[in-house]
Amino acid sequence: MLGIPLHIVLPTLIGSLLAGMMCSTMGVFVVRMKLSALGFAMSHAAFAGAALGLLLASVDPLWMAMLFAVAAATILGPLSEMSRLDADSIIGAIFPLMMALGLIFLSFAPSAGVGNGALSLLWGSVLGITMSDVYKLAVLAATLVIVLIGFGKEFLAILLDRKLAAASGINTRVHYYLILFLTAIVVALSLQITGGLLIYTLMILPASAAYQLLYDIKKVFLLAPVLGAASALFGFLLSLIADLPIGSSIAVMSTIIFLVSIVLSPKRRRTRFAAQ
Repeated sequence: MLGIPLHIVLPTLIGSLLAGMMCSTMGVFVVRMKLSALGFAMSHAAFAGAALGLLLASVDPLWMAMLFAVAAATILGPLSEMSRLDADSIIGAIFPLMMALGLIFLSFAPSAGVGNGALSLLWGSVLGITMSDVYKLAVLAATLVIVLIGFGKEFLAILLDRKLAAASGINTRVHYYLILFLTAIVVALSLQITGGLLIYTLMILPASAAYQLLYDIKKVFLLAPVLGAASALFGFLLSLIADLPIGSSIAVMSTIIFLVSIVLSPKRRRTRFAAQ
């Protein structure tokens, strides 16, 4: 794999860095607001949509992935707020459905026989990203930065205390749905890099590592994308050197960074000293 020309792997390298930063940034919301299960369901909804795109052939899998992910956010958001059932129960019913649909669509997809498109959806592919995809990721990254800066105060207030934010006049429902939709779009556009089965790790683990190392939520927003980019970069290099699926490699590096953060965490040391 190291013999691949740079101009071929460069789009995936840039795309991996952008995806790592965006996924981990949205992961700050997902982890803090305890939306991990929602993020998990949306990632597999995107996988099912991309698989349907492969089956239909005439439809871009990326747009189908985005459609399914946004639909999942649209459905799961209100259901998690209004249903009398526990959110985990709703997600527990939808997640296996999305996974089953994705595998069914792949089994009928023309590319399933040779495995190129199907395997890239499952595990990601070093050669699966074009400069066109990179441009889309860059536009999304710029949009994400603008939204975070524009609504920074509202988002911070919601992360610190949603009820108090609502009492102060912030429309928390609108901002909550905005977080869900942004998460869905980031998941869909990053799907080709990490694959549908492992994109969840890139969203949760770098953000969780940042929370382990820092107390200040503003600093967490700065550190999380750095750790996400590091996970993507080292995962990309591991994939090239060891000839492994890029999604699996990124997941391994994300896990290593998370485990190291636990060892170095000042919160863990503080808890241990308090127990003594």
